[in-house]
Amino acid sequence: MTTLSRQTTSAIACLALLANSTAWPQSVNDDLPDIGSPADSVLSKQQELMIGRQIYSSLRDTGRVVSDPEIQEYIQDVGQKLVVNAQDGGFKFNFFVVDDPAINAFALPGGYIGIHSGLLMATANESELAGVMAHEIAHVTQRHISRAIYANQRMSILTMAAMLGAILLGAASGSSDATQGAIMAAQGISAQQQINFTRENEYEADRVGVGILARSGFDPNGMPAFFETLGRQTGPLAAQAPEFLRTHPVTTNRIAETRNRAAEYGPVERQDAAGYSLTRARLQLLSAPTPEKAMAKFAGDERDPDRVGDLGVPYGMALAKLQLGRNVEALEDFQTLLASHPQIIHFHTGLAAAQLAVGDSRGAERTYEEAMKLFPRNRPLTIRYAEALVQNDNPEQAHKILLDLYNQVPPTPEQVRQLALAASAAGDTADAHYYMAEYHLLNGDLTMATDQLRLALSIPGLDAVQKARFRSRLDQVNAVLTPRQQANRGGQRSGSRQ
Repeated sequence: MTTLSRQTTSAIACLALLANSTAWPQSVNDDLPDIGSPADSVLSKQQELMIGRQIYSSLRDTGRVVSDPEIQEYIQDVGQKLVVNAQDGGFKFNFFVVDDPAINAFALPGGYIGIHSGLLMATANESELAGVMAHEIAHVTQRHISRAIYANQRMSILTMAAMLGAILLGAASGSSDATQGAIMAAQGISAQQQINFTRENEYEADRVGVGILARSGFDPNGMPAFFETLGRQTGPLAAQAPEFLRTHPVTTNRIAETRNRAAEYGPVERQDAAGYSLTRARLQLLSAPTPEKAMAKFAGDERDPDRVGDLGVPYGMALAKLQLGRNVEALEDFQTLLASHPQIIHFHTGLAAAQLAVGDSRGAERTYEEAMKLFPRNRPLTIRYAEALVQNDNPEQAHKILLDLYNQVPPTPEQVRQLALAASAAGDTADAHYYMAEYHLLNGDLTMATDQLRLALSIPGLDAVQKARFRSRLDQVNAVLTPRQQANRGGQRSGSRQ
């Protein structure tokens, strides 16, 4: 029998403990079917959240989760517009893009929704993208994962734990094969391959998803239109069909029923947000083998009569020119784009990047400063400005604006790490350790968080406020450490003193 790694056995032990924890009370939504309590007897919402967070963290460790702040902001913005109308029953949703050309999307336990870059690029408009996201949201709000486990007792908590252990092992190994295995295992956890949603689950996700789509102001026909487009790729080429079709089988009946459901809401005239085409342009550039190939693709799009007026084309070309070192041309392109569309933040940050590239650091700072007045506390703008400040040897200001931002909006782990690096560069060592503790907490690593907090408390010259803040946070973390973890920490400390 194969020996399980320490990571695998730790995951199994962790999830076994989760299985015995107290379930959250289930909220009731009159507009949605009553799913009853059996799902909670398998996985509570709190357990789903903890499992989903761990899987997401493991996926991120593989490097496949897109960290580009503009792309992150866009997919979260679309997702949150949908969630507001999803009657989610207490789930806190997190949307992210996976760097993978496969046409696929998946829902993890606890509200983590992954969209492959290939799927985003395959959509024809924003309503099609939102349709897929609404479908995945419905899988979560309807508790399909817990319900499927309850219906199939062979899929036990320990089986799920073993899958999670495989993900952790794959992420730690660093090999491409293991990484791909981690991605596949994550999708198995998402109950779209390993759990195998029932036909009823898919119909229910369609029906609920169309309602979410319509209430959010998107064209409800976006969902059946995208399904129909993908469905044309079945038949003789079924083996080459998009992965989304294999995990969400689309039949003519499903398409027809989804169209009928969409018709109940009436036609919706909706123009895509600028962020849709700009995000596609960024993904196209990020996924291209070389900047030259990306430039050639954008040049072809520029000649396409169907792309006339698509701001993603000149934006993508300007970005590609920056990567190719054609900085003066890029500067002129961004100046033109910004003059015509001052309301689009991407063009402000693009112009500043071009100014930095041609050596005009002061001009770049002025561009950022003006943009910050127009769009205060915008996340991608603030992040880009902070990067420029660190590049221009002004980490103190970078620390200041990032801290102001993250006191208002919850940051991602990567963004907390950027804050820690800015604080460290500014000489604020104690705060840097404190932020790294928060980074580890967001990743679910409590023992590393306690190490960082102890380091923060050991820095000479702390004021009373810092001491109280660091000590309070350390007490909070220690309060939730398991006795074994506390014993391990104590043993490590005693060993270090010998």
